[in-house]
Parts: sequence; structure tokens; C-alpha cells
Amino acid sequence: MKKRYFNCRELVVLGVFAASIKVTSLIIALAGGGMNPVSLILKNLVFTTLLVVLLYKVRKLGTLTLFSVISALISFILLGGGITSIPTALLSSAASEMVVLLFCGPKRFYAPILCVFCYDLFSKSMALFVSYLMMRETPGLIFMVVAIVGVGYIGSLIGLGTGVYCARELRNAGIINH
Repeated sequence: MKKRYFNCRELVVLGVFAASIKVTSLIIALAGGGMNPVSLILKNLVFTTLLVVLLYKVRKLGTLTLFSVISALISFILLGGGITSIPTALLSSAASEMVVLLFCGPKRFYAPILCVFCYDLFSKSMALFVSYLMMRETPGLIFMVVAIVGVGYIGSLIGLGTGVYCARELRNAGIINH
């Protein structure tokens, strides 16, 4: 019998986290009333926190890329997500996992933090680049987009700390094994 890289439990965890991240982000965005700074920070904080916990729970190379595929499918099917966000998310996740592979390997204690940090940085940078390409006739608008993404990135940076805290508590509770 051939041993698979991801077992069934890990695939279920990936799917549950992808769905819960998508639902909580949608709820926060709807409850926050749109693009205000508080909801942007909170949405990115929750996203990053849950993503760090996921990567501590499933410590295998390819987890973030598989999460991005599942999340993109959920966005595309249920929410009608933009087609331009799917390639940027996939490229960002693959590049982030390559950075982790080159610098430390997925089993190090700081690997999930580095992976999520790179993923947030790469995905937001690529999204800004795509926005610039779409708005190059009116380049003054990109400054507004940079400010909005920058405010959201503050939540991502805070989410790295809260993700480590939550993962540590879940490890003490016996939910995360590593």
C-alpha cells in the first residue's frame, strides 16, 4: 500500500481551516461595514492567526500552497472572487514555502511564522502590483490602495504574535502535537 504525503486527517484540517478563515473574514468585513481601518486590521489579524495555527498543526511542505488552492476555490465558487487574486495567492504561497525550505525547513519552530510572514508580504505586494497595472491611467489612486493595504498589513503583523500565542496554548492543551 502506497503511503500518501497528506493523510485524511490533515486534509480535513486544511479544509476546515480554509472554510473557517473565509467565513470569519467575510463576517468581519460585513459586520465592520466595509473598508474601515478597524475591520481591515481585525480581518487580517484573524486570518494570520488562524493561518499560523494551521501551519503549526500540519507541519508539512506544501500545506500553505494546498490551503491557497482550497481557499481560492472557496472564494471563486461561493463568493465569486476575482480571478486576478488566485494566481497571486498561489505564487505567494509557493514562494513562501520555497523561502522556508531554503532557510530553515518546515520542521523548525519558527518555520510557520516565517512562512506566513513571507506569504502576507508577497501576496500583498503582488496585489499592489496588479492594482498598479489595472490603474496605470490614474496612478494617483494607487496611493490610496497602498494606504488601505498598509493598514491591513498592521493586522497581519499583530496576527503573527497572536498566532504563536494561540499555537502555544493549543500545544499545551494537547491539540497541536509538535
